[in-house]
This record gives sequence, C-alpha cells and structure tokens, in this order.
Amino acid sequence: MSKIVVKSPTRVDLAGGTLDLWPLYLFIHGASTVNVAIDVYTTAEINPHPDSSIVLETSDLKIRKAYSDLAEALADKDPAMILLQTQLRYWKPQQGFYLKTSSQSPVGGGLGGSSSLTISLMKAFSQFCNKPFKDVHQMVHAAHNIEAEILNTPTGTQDYYPAASGGLNVLRYGYDGIQQEVLPVSATPLADKFMLVYTGKAHHSGLNNFEVMKDSVAKDEGTLQALRDLKAVAIETEHAIRSGRWESLGPLFKREFAARVRLAPEFSSPEIYQLAEVSLQNGAEAVKICGAGGGGCVLVWCPPQNRAKVAEACQKAGYQVMDAKPVDPL
Repeated sequence: MSKIVVKSPTRVDLAGGTLDLWPLYLFIHGASTVNVAIDVYTTAEINPHPDSSIVLETSDLKIRKAYSDLAEALADKDPAMILLQTQLRYWKPQQGFYLKTSSQSPVGGGLGGSSSLTISLMKAFSQFCNKPFKDVHQMVHAAHNIEAEILNTPTGTQDYYPAASGGLNVLRYGYDGIQQEVLPVSATPLADKFMLVYTGKAHHSGLNNFEVMKDSVAKDEGTLQALRDLKAVAIETEHAIRSGRWESLGPLFKREFAARVRLAPEFSSPEIYQLAEVSLQNGAEAVKICGAGGGGCVLVWCPPQNRAKVAEACQKAGYQVMDAKPVDPL
C-alpha cells in the first residue's frame, strides 16, 4: 500500500451555529445551519510500515513519538496524544504506520480546525484499514462521538460536513436526524465580500456551548428565545442564498451577532467588539463571529471597493487578515 494523503477544508459558519448540538434543536422544534468550506486545510498522511511499529507526528505541536506497536502507543500517558490515541482505539489498525498531521488553522480560530482534522484522520484511516463508511452521515456520527470523548463535553456536528464535502452546506436538524445539501460556491458572489480576520485570541467553544446547554435544559426563557432567533436568522440566510439575495446577508449577520451575545455574552469579547468597530468605521457592512466566539476568527462582510481600506485598518489595529476564501464541493 502506498502513502495516503488526505486534506480537508475548515469552515466559516454563516448561520445557525450552536443549534447543531443535540438536543438543543429539539427544544425549538428543529433547526438548520448554513456554513461554507474555506481553503484553510488540515492534512493527515499515513505511510504504511512492514512491521507493527507506529510513529505519530503532529507538526503543529512539534511532537514526534515512536512506538513498537499499537498497545504501546495506546499506553502513552501524554495528554497531547489523546486525539491520535482516540483514533487508534476506534480503528484498531493491524499494521504499523507513520502518521503525520498538520493544520493551517490558527489554534482556537473558530474555524472548526479540530473537526476538520478529525475528518482528515477518519478518511485516511478508512483507506488504510479498508473500512469505508456507507455515507457522510455515518462518518460524521463517529467523528463527533470521538471528539466528544476527547473534549469531555457535548459537541455539535455542523463542522464536520464542510470538512467532508466542501462547498456551501445547508444542514437541517430534526426528529429523523440530519439532512445535508451541498451547494456550489463558484457561481456565487460570496467570495467578493468575504474577509477572514483573526483576533489573536483563542476561543473556547466547548465552554461557551456547555453553558448554553445547561441554561436550555433548565428552561431559561431568555436562552430559548435567543436560540429561536438564531433559528429564524438561519432560515432567512438559507432563503437569501437560494434566491441570490446576497445583499441581505449583512443585515442578517448583524441580527445573528445580537442574538448570539444574548445567548451568552462570552460569545463575544473586547477584541471582537473592537474589530467590529474598526471594520464598520472603515466601510465593512457587518461582522460575523466564527464558531462559538469569545475570540478566534471573525468574518468581515465587506464590499470589494472597501476591502483594502478595511484590511489596512484591521492590520493597524493589530489583527491578522487571513488569506482565505470559500471553496467548492470536493
């Protein structure tokens, strides 16, 4: 068997984030999310070994470890190895190999980097172990259970779909599970106003989402109303995209921002508020918190004619304008 290389995109969530956590969407009679894959990738490479030896390398953490076999790899107590160890427990590979992982996403960037890397690993090991998934839903189900075990907190599922499929993803959540529709990006003006900016502060999605989960289970009416408002924005965002009303996204992003910080103030941060102020003062139309916020990346929705001015102002304020754009279905 030759070397296996799998690259998966990360994503920017356009609407409906947090609603993908089970059972939150059931509390508001179903929900939908809209997100788009971007050309910020994670990679998993597997080189088969002729014996039982295993080498695990994570480029981002600058860690490389060698083991005589699977049992020794699983016995390692280093917490930095938990993500790869959980994959090994799931797949139980019968042959030795050298695994190298890498990610272009900043740590805590809110781009679903860990979910993308999980999908890269799932696809690579599926080939290596000759155990194909029957469909994308089975792969996402396993991936989100694996990540929930690693994080020891409830996790959503929307981040895995663009990593697995690319493109614009419309996901609907209901009694029967998840429905996915993947739309093209190249035929849309999405990239024209798309600007991704990193605040420089890592976010903590698990903590933010867990607080929302607790308040929802406790039937806190303010939390439930904010979830309903996020649901309404997501539905309108889907309709706007389908009908080509891209000019509607700016106002929808503003409504999403307001509902999200009502859901939990921790979704924003002083860095995000400052970035929003700088962007809007220099000609941007709106900002969209990526992921669970609190830091990480922010989507700045900006007319093309104002792009250079907004980018320069963001960089002068100490933020990093990323070279990222949406990508079509894989």
